[in-house]
Amino acid sequence: MHKRVWAVSEDIPGTKWKEVFERCWDGYRAWFLREGLTARPTYLESVRALRKFMPELLPTYEQIVDLAGGGDITARFLSLYRPTPYMSGCSQAVWGRRPYPALIRNYDYNPSLWDATMLHSTWNGRRVIAMTDCVWGVLDGVSEAGLAVSLAFGGRRVVGDGFGIPLVLRYVLEFADSLREAVRMVRRIPSHMTYNVTIVDRRGRTRTIHVSPDRRPVVTRQLVATNHQLPIEWTEYVKATQSVEREEYLQLYLRNRSERKNQFVDRFLKPPVYAARFEKGWGTLYTAMYEPMSGFAALRWPAHILEQSLSSFRETTLDIHLGAPSTQAGSDIMNTGSAG
Repeated sequence: MHKRVWAVSEDIPGTKWKEVFERCWDGYRAWFLREGLTARPTYLESVRALRKFMPELLPTYEQIVDLAGGGDITARFLSLYRPTPYMSGCSQAVWGRRPYPALIRNYDYNPSLWDATMLHSTWNGRRVIAMTDCVWGVLDGVSEAGLAVSLAFGGRRVVGDGFGIPLVLRYVLEFADSLREAVRMVRRIPSHMTYNVTIVDRRGRTRTIHVSPDRRPVVTRQLVATNHQLPIEWTEYVKATQSVEREEYLQLYLRNRSERKNQFVDRFLKPPVYAARFEKGWGTLYTAMYEPMSGFAALRWPAHILEQSLSSFRETTLDIHLGAPSTQAGSDIMNTGSAG
């Protein structure tokens, strides 16, 4: 399976953001309406929730709604308030050793609902690089404030009142000045599903927050997170996605003092962490690495690498092949930034 990945730079939402929206909208519209429009909150409910929990995002929200045409369905979708439930299977780990601590993660999902966009922006006076979801949410990314974030589905069926977690991560990257403030935001803003959110700062200090719509967030210092929380509830899902095996595999190599960062990143391109069930609509869409100290960001596939940084970002496209890992990992390198 082949996909095109876009690296886009635009300080404030404009024509380039609109192009991303138009490219993704048909798929997202079908997804958003899958349970029927009445299953989703009204526009007024959505705006009130945004104003209550993330008021600083409202000006950007209004900008993108206008760019997207201003329709009712579009505005409700872009609020990411109580969106259509969905699951992903991801692995994330923090390499805490100096001089450049890093957040590394795999994003496993259905390729048909993937923005495939790395967006470099300065929407609220702060430079951010993020892989987008739902066109303006964040799957993972890094900010000029020296914070990197990522998410993983938490392995529980429960769905409740709250936001899609990608919008919460956008809020963190746009407005959090410190790890403590970022954690406070994630704890305060309700999530409509269960997730494991990992945050690391430029010194390598790490928090992984287990969020759920039906219980209080749990803040941990764990360096590895996959697709379960304790106690394990949805055993069939955890077993099918090898969540425990992936966690133990990454912990094993993270504890190995002879392991080097590049070796550890390579682990994400191999089983059991790398998934290649694309014929069934599920697999590892990319491996990301972020260094909050330097602002460096890299995307990797078995045969491609795309490197960028907050201070040196170049717009480009990259045609990738999604499939089983080969022995030629990283053979096609597009170096557009520097880790410093």
